[in-house]
Amino acid sequence: MSDSQISLKNIQLELHSDSGPVHILRGINLDIERGETVGVVGPSGSGKTSLLMVLAGLEPATGGSLTSAGHVLGTLDEDGLARYRRDHMGIVFQGFHLIPTMTALENVAIPLEFSGQSDAFARAEHELNAVGLGHRLGHFPGQMSGGEQQRVALARSFVTGPDILLADEPTGSLDQATGQKILDLMFELKERAGTTLIMVTHSSELAARCGRLIRLEDGLIVGDDANGLTASDAGEVALNG
Repeated sequence: MSDSQISLKNIQLELHSDSGPVHILRGINLDIERGETVGVVGPSGSGKTSLLMVLAGLEPATGGSLTSAGHVLGTLDEDGLARYRRDHMGIVFQGFHLIPTMTALENVAIPLEFSGQSDAFARAEHELNAVGLGHRLGHFPGQMSGGEQQRVALARSFVTGPDILLADEPTGSLDQATGQKILDLMFELKERAGTTLIMVTHSSELAARCGRLIRLEDGLIVGDDANGLTASDAGEVALNG
């Protein structure tokens, strides 16, 4: 679709190992519209995280074309890719990826400081208040629980008002109750900002909350289901990894 926010045409990713080339993605064709919530599911090793890395411009595709937020990623150099991520994308990892020597406020303000925003700390404080951490502004990651750290990571990912949010197992290292709170918060922030959400998950409950499910196997899309799967249907496609 020419008006898609994200369009992948025959995307391939080949990495090299001591034993020869490894084909990670083997021809991905996918169009994603603005505001969609897309779950990416499939067995371990099927290419889910690699697909997110390609979408983020962190791993260059070795074949095909990828257009995202008006940019053809294959034509951008490293500086161009960094600006693309800064201006259009938020990323949430399972492992938080906070800087341990910086406070919550400083961690959230970083992407705004990189782009020269004079109100970086005011906006960071606003976003931390939005995730319920206004009382933790001066705390370091080591002084916070896992759930609190992931909330800081969520605030950092949303502080720039991203067009696209990529999430890789965002609750995978959290207990069920804390993970549920993080998911509720993430969907609330997504709706508030009108962000396109693309999320890798093994959770059947989370898969059931996505408006669309993409299933990968062996580097290929083998399923593309939309419009409200039931929890049991989502469980079938999410729990095989």
